[in-house]
Amino acid sequence: MKSNISLTPSYFQFTVFADYGPLRYLFFSLSLIIYMTIISANLVIVLSVCLENSLHQPMYIFICSLCLNSLYGSTGFFPRFLMDLLSDTHFISRPLCFIQMYVTNTYKGHEVTLLTVMAYDRFVAICQPLHYHSKMTFRTVLLLLSFAVLFPVLIVAYFLYMASSLPLCGNKLHRIFCTNWSVVELSCVDTVVINIVGQSVAVTSIFTPLSFVLYTYLRILLVCRRSSSEFRGKALQTCLPHIVTFGNYCISIFCEVSLSWYNVNEVKSFVFVALSLEFLIIPPLMNPLVYGLNLPQIRAVIFGSLMVMHPDKQRTQ
Repeated sequence: MKSNISLTPSYFQFTVFADYGPLRYLFFSLSLIIYMTIISANLVIVLSVCLENSLHQPMYIFICSLCLNSLYGSTGFFPRFLMDLLSDTHFISRPLCFIQMYVTNTYKGHEVTLLTVMAYDRFVAICQPLHYHSKMTFRTVLLLLSFAVLFPVLIVAYFLYMASSLPLCGNKLHRIFCTNWSVVELSCVDTVVINIVGQSVAVTSIFTPLSFVLYTYLRILLVCRRSSSEFRGKALQTCLPHIVTFGNYCISIFCEVSLSWYNVNEVKSFVFVALSLEFLIIPPLMNPLVYGLNLPQIRAVIFGSLMVMHPDKQRTQ
């Protein structure tokens, strides 16, 4: 039962971190390697798109934005997480906690809106190829990117404002990083309305893009059935990375949301940490690999750059 004394704690404490002894250095090293891999892989895609004029097209601009979002989300989480792995105490100040909540939540929102925008881009390219260049102009791309960025920001800002205004009766967060729901659970007042609104927005934010993506791919599938095998091959080549990325993102969000269905004490620590980290690790790692290896235009730029950097290898071949 919650205390009747309303507090405004100046810091929060993460309670899921365990004392792993010398093993924490192993976990720190593995996490650091993952973080450096995410940074390096996504930077390669971003620089390839920015520096190569032939990649200054809507599809590659959206891919670049997706990789920038991976850099944004990872940088908002990993430095603090790495510090906590080596620390004996796991406290975070109230302002830093809300900043971390803002970054991780907007990262999730940007991911789903960008993937939805990318589905629309593929839909126009395959189903309306003659109108693609007239529809996907620079102005349209800019508007779509603005929507993909600003819409999650407004939604997240509203819920963070609501969470920050709640009187709290504790400071212990049963998480490894700050989340909106973990802070709301500490509230001294009834949060039924906030929970209902939050769950409604979460469900709408997931199922609306999912429905739109499924609709676009149904239309693409119908067009491919009536087209030649060569056309189907090209369509699959450009759509497959997006399908893999979107499916991976849906699984990641399902893992993260499923944590709210269980009591933290009823779930093994390793399972809880794995489910918490899935959406912050797998998509940022998978996105550059999927697009860098599957799209020949990006792959050609990456390997071309490597050949320029190592001309001796090219001569020996």
